[in-house]
Amino acid sequence: MAQWWRSATSHLRTAASNHHNLPSPLSTFRTAPYHTIQAIPRDFTGSRVSARDRLQGRIPAVVFFQNLLEKDPASRSASKKHLLTVEKKQIKAILDSPEAPFFCTTRFPLQIRAGSGSKHLLESGNVFPIKIHRDEESGKILNLVFVWAEDGMDLKVDVPVVFKGEDVSPGIQKGGILNRIRPSLKYLGPSEHIPSKIEVDVSNLDIEDKISMHDIELHSSLKLLSKNENIPICKIVPTSLRNQDPLVSN
Repeated sequence: MAQWWRSATSHLRTAASNHHNLPSPLSTFRTAPYHTIQAIPRDFTGSRVSARDRLQGRIPAVVFFQNLLEKDPASRSASKKHLLTVEKKQIKAILDSPEAPFFCTTRFPLQIRAGSGSKHLLESGNVFPIKIHRDEESGKILNLVFVWAEDGMDLKVDVPVVFKGEDVSPGIQKGGILNRIRPSLKYLGPSEHIPSKIEVDVSNLDIEDKISMHDIELHSSLKLLSKNENIPICKIVPTSLRNQDPLVSN
């Protein structure tokens, strides 16, 4: 266990020392106390152990460096997965908050303590939740997956697209429909510059107007992972009835 924590600490300190001159991170979460996720380490895995943790009001979780997911073994970090449990009440409070739809693209502080209620801090850092596993029937959270997200760490993240201005869009007012072609866009870049969502303004779009990937402007450090940036994100399309209306074609 001691070696495990030294490995995690070494990686985080290295990341921090390499990027201490970066500008302040772009905050994508509010500073309410429950947004610092509290966790404790777990030594064992298995369905029985996980079931016991859930009965005690805790959710099994894992945190690791995202490059462990890479197919190329040479690009993987040498550190192992870090097994944790987090407080069910706290996670529920976060998911019930206004940020809930963007939980998996919001960077959270994480504190790993020696035990439940312990003041002994073993490690701390920033993380992205990347997956919530739920029971298919009950919807209850079974476990959570996090990746470390310190300043300067490049992550691949699917950022959800949110559309605004539909109520005043000329094309929609004429009877057109907003065709949401891409619900999210994948970016690679420093974790502190990854937004929790991408807002696409459609308030000026008319029938047949569209917004493409290359129209989106984010931080210059973020790279859009798409072979064709001309692919549309959305388009105002006429309904079959409005297609026959001469006002639409003019």
